[in-house]
Amino acid sequence: MSLSGKTLFITGASRGIGLAIALRAAADGANVVVTGKTTEPHPKLPGTIFTAAAAIEQAGGQALAVAMDVREEPQVKAAVKAAVARFGGIDVLVNNASAIYLTGTLATPIRRFDLMHQVNTRGTFLATQHCLPHLLQAPNPHVLNVAPPLNLNPRWIAPHVAYTMAKYGMSLCVLGMAEEFRAEGVAVNALWPRTAIDTAAITLIAGEDTRQRRTRKAAIMADAAHAVLTRPSRACTGNFFIDDEVLAEAGVTDLSRYLPDGAREDDLMPDFFLD
Repeated sequence: MSLSGKTLFITGASRGIGLAIALRAAADGANVVVTGKTTEPHPKLPGTIFTAAAAIEQAGGQALAVAMDVREEPQVKAAVKAAVARFGGIDVLVNNASAIYLTGTLATPIRRFDLMHQVNTRGTFLATQHCLPHLLQAPNPHVLNVAPPLNLNPRWIAPHVAYTMAKYGMSLCVLGMAEEFRAEGVAVNALWPRTAIDTAAITLIAGEDTRQRRTRKAAIMADAAHAVLTRPSRACTGNFFIDDEVLAEAGVTDLSRYLPDGAREDDLMPDFFLD
């Protein structure tokens, strides 16, 4: 089971989980369309779409870096057109781009509310809408949203209503689109990490100590995504996958390789939305 020769369109692929998924696919010899807003080095966040593309090609894949704000429909349309022109089609869409702002209702500026909904929910819908005509022509088409299971326990909603709504919008896309395109054979699934993942976002949210001691490496999401994306699309749709459960199904139970140096399983921070 391989992604060799497949073309992946990934939103938010310049760093973190998006880049990790891209590099795992590149190891198979996949083509990866790297989309994101970062074209110049950021003072606080590592990587650009161009450094990501270089890393993908070094890992064994082919890369196309396209500057794209997932909130802007003309840019999304242009990125999809460029992907098809370069690689001839799209086999996989990974909706990874996301915005997060963990505040209560009174402390959430409406511009932050708008940003999260425009990037998370609207961006996922928009990218999927424009990739679908090409996915429908692919032999094993997959859409994978980095989104949580729909857990209506108020503990996951009350502290940050705006953020939860925006992420659950991505999850609702999975629930609805999986059924909408089931007959056409397009798989639409969600993947979510059991624990916090070692990304720059974690440093901004929880601090460097949490990142170093209480997270797993992004490679666990990349390996789980690979396991999902290589499944037959007609037999694998409408699922809300958790990374370590996917790997367990694939026979991987020793997860120590995904721990940063010095981290221990007992200290890992559980991710949101998982009771």
